[in-house]
Amino acid sequence: MDVRQLRALVTVAEVGSVTRAAELLHLVQPAVTRQIRTLEQELGVPLFERTRQGMRPTEAGSIMVDRARRALGELERARAEVCPTPGAVTGIVTVGLLESTADLLAEPLVTALAEEHPGIRLRLMTGYSGHLQRWLDDGDLDLTLLYDLDSTPSLHTRPLVRERLWLVAPAAAGLHAARPVPFAEAAARPLVMPASGHALRTLIEGAAARARADLEIAVQTNSMGLQKRLVRAGHGWTILPGVGIAQDVADGTLSAAPLCEPDVWRSIVLATPRTGRTPPAAEAVARELVRRAETAVHEDRWPSAELPPAGS
Repeated sequence: MDVRQLRALVTVAEVGSVTRAAELLHLVQPAVTRQIRTLEQELGVPLFERTRQGMRPTEAGSIMVDRARRALGELERARAEVCPTPGAVTGIVTVGLLESTADLLAEPLVTALAEEHPGIRLRLMTGYSGHLQRWLDDGDLDLTLLYDLDSTPSLHTRPLVRERLWLVAPAAAGLHAARPVPFAEAAARPLVMPASGHALRTLIEGAAARARADLEIAVQTNSMGLQKRLVRAGHGWTILPGVGIAQDVADGTLSAAPLCEPDVWRSIVLATPRTGRTPPAAEAVARELVRRAETAVHEDRWPSAELPPAGS
């Protein structure tokens, strides 16, 4: 098993075609076919099945593709670290951003790193907190934003921002930032909610229990964008962090008000693995991500957000 075989395996899986994979790898098609067959013979199992839609990994093939992709990524990162430009911080860093924070933080982070550390190759992944935590545990992320999570034996967390949750409605409802809405009143509306098991759903259900209110759930989804579209279409109201709806409110497509009785807050943290060595490039990205978040709060671009006390 060698790097060429692993690269052929991953490329065929991604494009679904040996011919297309050969073009991308700058090889002739028989060479790619031979690498795949040699790998299958070594493992003793078929890695692909041919379908009308192209080459599709078998169950064993999917496992190998996943592991091979990680191995190739680690080799690429190692090459960037051991062959740096003198005096420069270089390397590949994969960062997880909560879906609700991506519009606010992604572009400023990319811009700042391009100016300060052009040798860093950044990979951005977005998702919900549970997904991001799993990717961090699996080694697919170097650092990530999560919420309502303390440090664990495997993860180190740094408090970043504390922010309120907002009731979100169509623009015609006339909700306003200066007029908080009691949670019991929000619960009386049909709600478009995150799917069960989602961390935000757990936070909302906890607030409902404190308010002694029963939630009327109209629709469940695992997409913040879909939540907002359904609200705009009149299928219910929803509850989201302010950072996720600031632009929609500014554009006049949604209206929103902070929740009260009780106030509902989420705490965002920056999480990194405790195990293994933290590359200088990852440390540089972590510092810049913290700086971008703090700047957004200071410039009032992160609605109803507070920074943690100094030294926390």
